Amino acid sequence: MKYYLVAGEASGDLHGANLMKALKLEDNNAVFRYFGGDKMQAEGGDLVKHYAEMAFMGFTEVVLNLRTIFKNLKKCKADILSWQPDVLILIDFPGFNLKIAEFAKEHNIRVCYYISPKIWAWNQKRVLKIKKVVDHMFCILPFEVNFYKEWGMDVDYVGNPLLDEQAAFLPDPNFIATHHLSDQKIIALLPGSRKQEIERLLPVMLSVTDQFPDYQFAIAAAPTFDENYYHQFTGDKKVSLLFNNTYNLLHHAHAAIVASGTATLETALFKVPQVVVYRGGTISIAIARMLVKIKFISLVNLIVNKKIVTELIQEDCNTQKVTEELQQIVSGAGRNTMLKNYNELLILMGNPGASAKTAKLIYQYS
Repeated sequence: MKYYLVAGEASGDLHGANLMKALKLEDNNAVFRYFGGDKMQAEGGDLVKHYAEMAFMGFTEVVLNLRTIFKNLKKCKADILSWQPDVLILIDFPGFNLKIAEFAKEHNIRVCYYISPKIWAWNQKRVLKIKKVVDHMFCILPFEVNFYKEWGMDVDYVGNPLLDEQAAFLPDPNFIATHHLSDQKIIALLPGSRKQEIERLLPVMLSVTDQFPDYQFAIAAAPTFDENYYHQFTGDKKVSLLFNNTYNLLHHAHAAIVASGTATLETALFKVPQVVVYRGGTISIAIARMLVKIKFISLVNLIVNKKIVTELIQEDCNTQKVTEELQQIVSGAGRNTMLKNYNELLILMGNPGASAKTAKLIYQYS
């Protein structure tokens, strides 16, 4: 069959690639076309647009880039219509993908949505639209099944694809030597993959390095940027810059400072104690605080429904507080408590197999 996938950010590219790999096992004649990234491209098929040209973060950033977003929507719709896929697979990225779902439904194209939009966080009535324009929803968070059921929609819980990625990960035995890392314990810095979040968060992350002379710091760098881009932030600080090595970095890390998002869950799965940070535009945050109805922003805390990791948001995301929280988890009781709580998270997450299960269901439903 012909599968058209739309992923608009780094995490979607990762999950899309794993899903493509699983679909090829179900369907020997699978053909792919997609909006995605390097990982999806490595699985074959035709890349129409790279997610690096699509990811805008926050309310104000979206407004400022509306012309580009509308241009991308127009291109995506026209390309789908021209290619006429057997099934459209939308991966997260709801602001864009729900519009594409509506368009596809109008043209009688079957719509599968992998990784539910976080409609449980705000404006829950969006589920009514989803019921109309999505044929099959595949959820990766346990609590989402009951949420949809309350709105009269049956969905499939497939487990979490990050478990697949972690299970397939093979540590590089030469990682330390290859990247000229010392024998000091490593504190990983994960500032995200979007330009806006890197520029808001990385300077704060780097500002704490002088307070931890007995540790070495390493940045998980996004492949969409080059060394020169990161050097404007690192300056003469002795910080390692590692591209395409996030899992090897987490495998060796003693602790981490992590941008809120998928990376918080990845860090927890590697059992690395972390401090979660987030900074958005002033207007974006003000709007979010009025609309968002959840107690936490990190997936780790949301899944367990209690505070496991500290979240430093907006004005709390500063050198002093990040330093204080990091000191709590590099040693002592705070570190031990977080590691113990991670075990509770792992039980709720379940076993690997999300990509395979989703691929099997998509093939069956189609």
